[in-house]
Amino acid sequence: MIEAADIREWRNQAVVDPGGRKIGVLEAIYVDTTTDEPAMATVLTGMPTRHRLVFVPIDDAIVGPGYLKVSHAKALVRKAPAIGTDDVLPAEREEAIFQHYGMSYQPGANGERQLARR
Repeated sequence: MIEAADIREWRNQAVVDPGGRKIGVLEAIYVDTTTDEPAMATVLTGMPTRHRLVFVPIDDAIVGPGYLKVSHAKALVRKAPAIGTDDVLPAEREEAIFQHYGMSYQPGANGERQLARR
């Protein structure tokens, strides 16, 4: 498992898919609020004038020299729910991210968010 402190050091490094194709650049890490472990990353993608941040799970990510390799294909990540580069993730959109990757979504007992940006 990648530690939260370690993964933040990789900000602005390339994020690649299992085949080594560049998806974008690591922008931020979101941790699971129940464990405080890294769960998702936002990846800066798009054209220079139309950037957006897409979410990708990092539970099986591998850190290499100058890149973070995620376990999902570039095409799937590029179609993931996104936010603008200056936006925050609304709580009501969290579940859609998990569904996109076929993952179960478990908010807190009182409806607390499952993801928090670090």
